[in-house]
Amino acid sequence: MKLSPTMEKYIVHWGEMGTKWGVNRSVAQIHALLFLVNKPLNAEEIVETLGVARSNASNSLKELQSWGLIKVQQEMGDRRDHFVALQDVWEIFRVITEERKKRELNPTLTVLRQCAIEAETDTEIEAATRVKMDQVLEFLEVLLHGYDDFKNLPPSVLLKLLKMGGKIGQLAAMFGKDEEK
Repeated sequence: MKLSPTMEKYIVHWGEMGTKWGVNRSVAQIHALLFLVNKPLNAEEIVETLGVARSNASNSLKELQSWGLIKVQQEMGDRRDHFVALQDVWEIFRVITEERKKRELNPTLTVLRQCAIEAETDTEIEAATRVKMDQVLEFLEVLLHGYDDFKNLPPSVLLKLLKMGGKIGQLAAMFGKDEEK
């Protein structure tokens, strides 16, 4: 498959960004390719288009499937698996956010909660250190609770909230002043 220069630039950059987000470059590039093309691709087409090793493509496709970002599709008369990426950017964002929460934030929250319990009886920890640990725990709990409140809102509502930006903060600040009285 021949890519346009713009598609190549997009895919290469997505791979570079993937490495900055802790994702293997090939995984990110394959995801970008499958997102941009308008048809399912088999592994051979992916290998040929991106110039990656077959084993690398295979492992990357398994990783993308485990994240729920791509699906396997069968085509009549072809025994090979064909791959197609999620196409809705809001759904992609939701899937990535949910997976990162499950793989990274939830385990961290578990450890922070355990540390908070242990810190209560750990005589070697200064009170100021306990306060810092509690602040981080509270921050993460509030952040994840907020995420849980917003994750199931329709994309149209989320878009309106995002476009409101600082106006929401100003409104919250006004309510905060009323609570202080």
